[in-house]
Amino acid sequence: MIIQNIESKIRLATVLSLGSLFTSIIICGFVSVYAYKQVVNARQSIYILDNDIPILAKQANMQMNRPAEYKAAVDLFHSLFFNLTPDDKHIEYQMSRAMYFVDETGVGQYNNLKEKGYFNSILSSSSVLSIQTDSIVLDQNRFRYYGKQKIDRRSATITRSIITEGELVDIPRSENNSHGVLITNWKTIENKDLSNVSKNTF
Repeated sequence: MIIQNIESKIRLATVLSLGSLFTSIIICGFVSVYAYKQVVNARQSIYILDNDIPILAKQANMQMNRPAEYKAAVDLFHSLFFNLTPDDKHIEYQMSRAMYFVDETGVGQYNNLKEKGYFNSILSSSSVLSIQTDSIVLDQNRFRYYGKQKIDRRSATITRSIITEGELVDIPRSENNSHGVLITNWKTIENKDLSNVSKNTF
């Protein structure tokens, strides 16, 4: 009888010990997960001082802001490629910067324009070219750009409709391409005159 009581007490003590051990492990697991989530959340929050007043700022997920960066990169590329002045150094500078945002399809269009004397005509006619973005439509990794280009010459002011399209590829960010976006398969869908207003030459 005494032996049975001792054995039952040993079993009870063993069950209680194992139960306490497993309960402790489960509690430690929950605490660790909760603490990790708290640390991650804390890292996403920073305080900015504005005239000695702390303002809470939240870190945004990079992918949430990616569509805006895609549009900014497309807009910047078209601005560099189509905003030109009658200055060969400026044209060369604009084109060299634009080529950081586009693959060989952009280089091909640049070379075609150069061979056709497009840039020489800008210099000879003292034309000032500027482009205004109407809209940029994104469809996942594809885009379509709508804009109007104004060509201001001595004799006339020409307004053209510019529509291009291409694909977007994520690349590592660099000093020359801070958005980390490369335009591929770029082509011009439309480049037609909308108006041609003559100027008084006297």
